[in-house]
Amino acid sequence: MAQLPLELILVRQLAYGLAVPTFVVDAAGDLVFVNEAAEALLGVDFEDADQVSFADWTTAFASRTKGRQRADPATHPLAIAIRQRRPVHGPLRIVGRDGALRSLVVTALPLEGSRGQLLGGLAMFWEPPTR
Repeated sequence: MAQLPLELILVRQLAYGLAVPTFVVDAAGDLVFVNEAAEALLGVDFEDADQVSFADWTTAFASRTKGRQRADPATHPLAIAIRQRRPVHGPLRIVGRDGALRSLVVTALPLEGSRGQLLGGLAMFWEPPTR
């Protein structure tokens, strides 16, 4: 794995301590960190993975439309946050590796370094309480 910028290392350390499920990706959208809360929610273990490509993680946790069709990975909130360099918040439906369809709420943020250099993004997500 290539050396991460210091800012991404610090964000990864912050995400490690968060109770809310969190992904951290680099500027290419490749997954560089998943915290324990995200692993528990998704039922996977990323401890041994250094980096997971955008194509691989968006396939593993395929976004779904309301009609349960596979959504274009470019419409994932984290992809939008990185591409458009703006925060994105809203619903997300995914199928986890365990085959379960989950309705989540996600907040995705672009991460920038000095002089506006795009470093990657951060997504926090959770299952909203049922009524």
